[in-house]
Amino acid sequence: MENSLHELIPALQGLGQPRVAVVGDFMLDRYLWGDANRVSPEAPVPVVHAHREEDRLGGAGNVVANLVGLGGEVLCFGALGADDSAQSMLQALQALGAQTDGMLLCSNRPTIQKIRVMARNQQMLRVDREQRHPLLATEEQQLLQSLSDSSWDVLVLSDYGKGCLSASLTQAVLAEAKRRGVPSLVDPKSPDFQRYCGATMLTPNRQEAELAAQSSLADVDALAREGERLRAEAGSQALLITLGAEGMFLLEEGQEPLHLPTAARQVYDVTGAGDTVVATLAMALGSGYAHALAVRLANASAGLAVAKVGTTAVGREELLHCLRVSTPAGKIFRVEDDQSLAEALAAFRLEGRRVVFTNGCFDILHAGHVRYLRAARGLGDVLVVGLNSDESVRSLKGEDRPFNTLQDRAEVLAGLECVDLVIPFAEDTPENLIRRIRPQVLVKGADWRGKGVAGAEFVEEVGGEVKFIDLLPGRSTTNLADRIRKG
Repeated sequence: MENSLHELIPALQGLGQPRVAVVGDFMLDRYLWGDANRVSPEAPVPVVHAHREEDRLGGAGNVVANLVGLGGEVLCFGALGADDSAQSMLQALQALGAQTDGMLLCSNRPTIQKIRVMARNQQMLRVDREQRHPLLATEEQQLLQSLSDSSWDVLVLSDYGKGCLSASLTQAVLAEAKRRGVPSLVDPKSPDFQRYCGATMLTPNRQEAELAAQSSLADVDALAREGERLRAEAGSQALLITLGAEGMFLLEEGQEPLHLPTAARQVYDVTGAGDTVVATLAMALGSGYAHALAVRLANASAGLAVAKVGTTAVGREELLHCLRVSTPAGKIFRVEDDQSLAEALAAFRLEGRRVVFTNGCFDILHAGHVRYLRAARGLGDVLVVGLNSDESVRSLKGEDRPFNTLQDRAEVLAGLECVDLVIPFAEDTPENLIRRIRPQVLVKGADWRGKGVAGAEFVEEVGGEVKFIDLLPGRSTTNLADRIRKG
């Protein structure tokens, strides 16, 4: 894992800004958020009391949002209805900075909408508004001409089977990418993978691959055997099968199969995860990366996407932070590393997470420490621990302390699941560190009540609060050391 991160972090930092053409089915995802506290008297279904509506880009639009979040320049090519939803989608795409000159407005079809009713942080119901009939021949020709007249470095086909990508248009678009010598990626919906012949990479999920293979892909042997057959028949350089909780399986021409375990810590919602995968692949291949490295980056992005609820984009800085803190060593930040610390804190704030701060020596970690840190973490979403340097511990505890070096103490703290960041500091108090972090909650042990907590006044001035946690009686590093000496 460590070696993989050493490779992925510079790869993510080195991504270029390729111009990506996205062709496919653009959708508007509408979320109705509410509470479900009772069952309808009319039918055995929950009654959702809606209190908030939210529109998000779905389908090919979500691919665009992910591409922009990763730093790409995006050109959009698709078909919308001549309706208010189309205007909402165009405004959302333009707000991202995407070019929308290639979007058609068609009077014979509505803008695709997926309306999701959400309660208790889960989906209760989905309503689809769509018509799946193919584009008219004149509309296909207009779309293809617009694509041919544009300048782009990577092609993404986002096929949701809604009528935009007919077999003939798909082949014509892929032929244009081949003529230009640029990579092309397809998120396929049709079980006939030959209609995507010539694509650089196909990215089906397991169910889509099983339909195409007309065979179960329940184990690694079947994935390798049938996946290679599908890849060869499609005439693609690579086939990436996404396996949900089991990760990803890459089949590349002339290479051994590569099975990557999932990068997700916890799965909340898989909606849009495939869009995140194909967007990351497009950015990586457009930056000249090898397929295997591109897939590793995409796996990390997917792990972040499924930890969110609903259709959401994954940004470059957010992913970089996630990679950095995926190991204990990645949780440890030096005070002088201004940029990395600022990026980590910005990622937390971007996610709307409540930051808790505490500090201490944490010399010999014991049950009292662990219970205290867990309780502190329970007061918010992120726990940042300020760790006294060796010199400051000596000034506080005596010349025979600390028993463990700063690096050892930091590594042990970072290994705790409840700790998100560890920041060593050398000053007498963490006042300056607290001002930089600006936590919503400042935590100290109950023995500090009424003694003047460093940083407390500042935290309260900026709208935060100070909390005190009762300590576990009889547990302290000093007591533990005395017992060891006596023993």
